[in-house]
Amino acid sequence: MHERSSAAPRRALHAWLWVVATLCAVGSAAYQRLTGPTVSLRGSVAVDGAAYRYRLPRSGTSNSDRAVRLRAAPGIAGAALEYRRLRTQDPWLRVPFVADGDNLIGHLPRQPAAGKLEYHVTLATTTGDVRLPGDGATVTMRFKDPVPAWVLIPHILLMFTALLVGIRTGLGAAWAPTGLRRLTLVTLATMTLGGLVLGPIVQALAFGQLWAGFPFGSDLTDDKTMIMWVAWVVAAWIVIRAGSGAPRRARVAALSAACVMLAVYLIPHSVRGSELDYTQVDQGVAPANAVTTGN
Repeated sequence: MHERSSAAPRRALHAWLWVVATLCAVGSAAYQRLTGPTVSLRGSVAVDGAAYRYRLPRSGTSNSDRAVRLRAAPGIAGAALEYRRLRTQDPWLRVPFVADGDNLIGHLPRQPAAGKLEYHVTLATTTGDVRLPGDGATVTMRFKDPVPAWVLIPHILLMFTALLVGIRTGLGAAWAPTGLRRLTLVTLATMTLGGLVLGPIVQALAFGQLWAGFPFGSDLTDDKTMIMWVAWVVAAWIVIRAGSGAPRRARVAALSAACVMLAVYLIPHSVRGSELDYTQVDQGVAPANAVTTGN
């Protein structure tokens, strides 16, 4: 009877730890989804005395021109895109928007994988031109080759699973270390498959590079993945050597690896990623051989 009464609180605690881990994982994943240099830029300006909200895309695929859509609104007589290749002295090219139902639509020309364009939009309003974004800023559009769903979806699911189980492992190390070894090994396994196996495949399909992080480049996404993986390798080694009973050093190792993981997820995705060097392209280098990292 005593064992039954003591088991119920333990089950409740483990359930709550999974709830907290899920909330933290979803929050971290959402933060990654909503930040970073490839997430659409949102803003608002005043047009005809009213707030006009816009969204300017920052990611496209190399197999088609990238549409930029704006909402038609009173006071807007027209709009135009101005763009050029990033980090070049190319002249600005101007493309007018055309009406498309309740929207205005303009197109940026497709670029090879890792190619980037900088652009801005000019609204022709009844009170004068309005630039999007303001203050003379521009928007950077990065292009990538399409990545098939058969590899992209498993990559995303495995990375989310690693994040979820990793957070749960850290919480368990702090409050309920039962099953610490199993959770640590599951985290390491899903991190290895999602980050070090499928991750490079996704990058190779998108930008033609299997690994662009240390020591071959400075792609921050690859470097972040390696840091997390090393942290969990160390944690797994300590937990396995510690044996049964989850001694203090094993709990500290697992909790530390979970903290490293959460810290890594606070860094926006795709920072210092792949970029096409147009100077090399203009010198005759094939685009696939002119991809750099760290910008």
